[in-house]
Amino acid sequence: MSEVNGVKLPFIPIGGVDGLKNTPQIETPPGKSFEDVLKGELDRLKFSHHAQARLESRNIQLSDQDVKQIADAVDQASQKGARDSLVIMKNVAFVVNVKNRTVVTAVDGENLNQNVFTNIDSAVLINK
Repeated sequence: MSEVNGVKLPFIPIGGVDGLKNTPQIETPPGKSFEDVLKGELDRLKFSHHAQARLESRNIQLSDQDVKQIADAVDQASQKGARDSLVIMKNVAFVVNVKNRTVVTAVDGENLNQNVFTNIDSAVLINK
């Protein structure tokens, strides 16, 4: 029997037990509960790997304010019951999965010509 963090295991994990010993405790920020931290992470706007690659390859730079405006647009779409939304801001189009709060792809003005967006049920225009 092996022991990890004071617990006796009837088996030895494939990678051994050395990597499991002394794992650091995850601490929540002072004044916040685990529930608050979890809700914050779930509410945070995320970018899929594909969207991150499109932003980088098309040299689309987003400020914190831009991300907040997209997140606010996703909130608006969610309140209307949208599932997948097209968000247009500053000549850039974002396809967003509203339920998961995840930007799926991004297309800039140069690549918008003759593009067809399918599988969306709403659109939000940001005029700021």
